[in-house]
Amino acid sequence: MAEFDHKSFLKTLSTEPGVYRMYDKEHQVIYVGKAKNLKKRVSSYFRSNIPDSKTRVLVSNIFNIEVTLTNTETEALLLENNLIKKYQPRYNILLRDDKSYPYILLTAHKHPRIAFHRGARKQKGEYYGPFPSSAAVSESLRLMQKIFPVRQCEDAYYRARSRPCLQYQLKRCSAPCVDKVTQSEYAEQVELVRQFLSGKSHLVIEALVAKMESASMALNFEAAAKFRDQIALLRQMQEQQSVAGNFAEMDVIGFAQRNGLCAIHMLMIRDHKILGSKTYFPKVPKDSTEDEILTSFVGQYYVSNGSNARIANDIVLPFELAEQKELTEALTQLAQRKVYVRSNVRAERANYLALATKNALNSIMVKQSAQDAVSKRYALLKEAVGLVDIQRMECFDISHTMGENTVASCVVFDAQGPNTKEYRRYNVTGITPGDDYAAMDFALHKRYSKVADESKVPDIIFIDGGKGQLARAEAFFENWKLDKMPMLIGVAKGTSRKPGLETLLFDGGRKTINLESDSPALHLIQHIRDESHRFAIAGHRNKRQKQRTQSVLEEIGGVGNKRRQALLKYLGGLQGVKSANIQQLGQVPGISPQLAEKIFNHLHDKA
Repeated sequence: MAEFDHKSFLKTLSTEPGVYRMYDKEHQVIYVGKAKNLKKRVSSYFRSNIPDSKTRVLVSNIFNIEVTLTNTETEALLLENNLIKKYQPRYNILLRDDKSYPYILLTAHKHPRIAFHRGARKQKGEYYGPFPSSAAVSESLRLMQKIFPVRQCEDAYYRARSRPCLQYQLKRCSAPCVDKVTQSEYAEQVELVRQFLSGKSHLVIEALVAKMESASMALNFEAAAKFRDQIALLRQMQEQQSVAGNFAEMDVIGFAQRNGLCAIHMLMIRDHKILGSKTYFPKVPKDSTEDEILTSFVGQYYVSNGSNARIANDIVLPFELAEQKELTEALTQLAQRKVYVRSNVRAERANYLALATKNALNSIMVKQSAQDAVSKRYALLKEAVGLVDIQRMECFDISHTMGENTVASCVVFDAQGPNTKEYRRYNVTGITPGDDYAAMDFALHKRYSKVADESKVPDIIFIDGGKGQLARAEAFFENWKLDKMPMLIGVAKGTSRKPGLETLLFDGGRKTINLESDSPALHLIQHIRDESHRFAIAGHRNKRQKQRTQSVLEEIGGVGNKRRQALLKYLGGLQGVKSANIQQLGQVPGISPQLAEKIFNHLHDKA
């Protein structure tokens, strides 16, 4: 193909702000960037003396460039990060955290409930957060249940109550479902929850103190004791989470880079309390600068989450960024209030920054230690099986119950360990129930019959089973057409089936190896074998559960959701449908005489 004609392209390029996307020969997006002046920024890639190797490699792979103009730099920042999240370009620094952050939801019902929430905000109510992890939300909900007797149960459970549940007996709910509390009293507790979640704990305590004194003056000592217990729990919670500082809302970002690994530690402070912390390991292309890494992280962390993550009033960085002023303006516009991005900090902020940096460095050391352990296991496994290199391993397992709902699993390990994105399950069909050999044959054909890319061919395939399973795998690969041939190893359990007594089978079982029970190489084999077993069992259980909960009507072609509902509604449930004759089935709206006969025959096993 012809090289990219950058000179002609640059002549037509606008000087306005916008976003540019670079494509390779396969028309894959390889880089996304933003610019205040598109022409000036894109031109810089095609200078004669590009200093860093990363940019030189990027430019050598450019086949086409597309641009999108924006009105402002903020719009460009938003679009850039959305496109990075969408395309995951290989030359961009990627924050690999696709999960939306968890929130606490206070619903807009007559009797509002407080609940864990993650994902799109479709339900009416007030959302508080974000929290750094689901564990932080669960802990907050658990503590709030002790302090505020507001319901946390699902709506279906709430509507079905005819008497108070156990939470009422434990004094963790005031049972509005059965009118054990007046509407005004419940609304008062909901308002306290609202203030507490908004970071106004002191107002909550003041209100409870006033209520306690009022109840005491009225000689209502039982109510006074209840308010007293709420106050004590709130103060205890404040003591546990208190920060010895003056900053109500702040995100402190620690940064560390060592031995090819990069870690960014986010310390979150809200309402003078430590809300939590989290470490991120962004995917960083070679030769990326610290400024590039941190700028990309801040943009993707705050901008990509858009409506999902509240931007803190105060953001503390470990060093000044080249685009810090522009980033501050963009975040201020997004948050619709003043946001301060600081780097040269002192006193308390400096102490928090030192703590965040220390955690980032410690995270790298822990991850490096884990990687070293994995590397050692791989090295010993290569030595044990006589391979020069191991970049990819796969393991198969079969799971079923008495031959029913057979599922085959394939798990993949690369040089870093489990690669869960490439795990696969196969619903095994067309075999004699309980025939594990045929099931293995089925899985191998599904997995490898259409493989054309040799990089996807594993160096080792482990078969969880004895000689028979291994023989089936070897028979499949007898006519293998690719140059790269995987090594086939059977993993046979010992007579007692205890870990550490496994035997490795080669050449149809004619050659065996028994590794020491404390061998790291054996531990790696056990890990991949156990993963395949776990993954197969999980798939089998899901399939079995789905079959148990599936209506018999779902098996009938032409009977969709609306027709099923009509049948069940007009004939009084599934038993009524089963006992109905063809004429009665045909009287149901939407059911033709032909379909009624089809339904009747299916339910009564008639051809």
